[in-house]
Amino acid sequence: MTKTEAGTGTGRRVSEARERLLRTAGQLFYAEGIHTVGVDRLVAESKVTNATFYRHFRSKEDLAVAYIGSVDQAIRAQIDSLTAADLPADGILRGIGASLVEQIRSPGYRGCAFLNAAAEFPDPDHPVHRAVVQHREWFLQTITGLFAEITTVQAEHAGQHFVMLRDGAMSAGYLGDPVPAGETLLRGIEGLLRIHAARGLDEHAGSTPGQAPSAATTVSDIECSPPGA
Repeated sequence: MTKTEAGTGTGRRVSEARERLLRTAGQLFYAEGIHTVGVDRLVAESKVTNATFYRHFRSKEDLAVAYIGSVDQAIRAQIDSLTAADLPADGILRGIGASLVEQIRSPGYRGCAFLNAAAEFPDPDHPVHRAVVQHREWFLQTITGLFAEITTVQAEHAGQHFVMLRDGAMSAGYLGDPVPAGETLLRGIEGLLRIHAARGLDEHAGSTPGQAPSAATTVSDIECSPPGA
């Protein structure tokens, strides 16, 4: 027999109440901060009982970990959709950049949910902080793997550079004008892809006996100025 939410008489599954709590927490935690929002408000705005809350989450911090997990899953799903579209690695990286720009320019944008949560929970042993670190480790590994598909030469450096571009753009887009922040991010990604692809060409040319790297594949500086400037 399916358990129902106490006192509602609606016959809805308890899992639906959990999803409602998680959805409400996601909206409030992101907009106002995790520490600012109390359990009473979460219960009231989710239209559940205290008993229902504690049936699903041992504490507000337990809910905060679930919130971080839900954001992590959303990002994984976005990247999976790009991968499922059978795009080349550079196309997936550009798609990730375009998704970030869309997020930065969206109404109610308040910076990176993971960086915000880490700032609220600086203790590296706290479950929320650990959840943030786990996501970032996965993201870096995923981005590095995509660069390695282009060429394994310095793929780790390229992955780290991409993540730093992302972090900087998400902070700049919140604290300043999101339009130039997004444009700078996309130009940075294009420059990074151009340099990384050139590394692979130079490595291939250098491995051919008697052939020196072509001048056309020489790595140049990343172009960060606006087009036509």
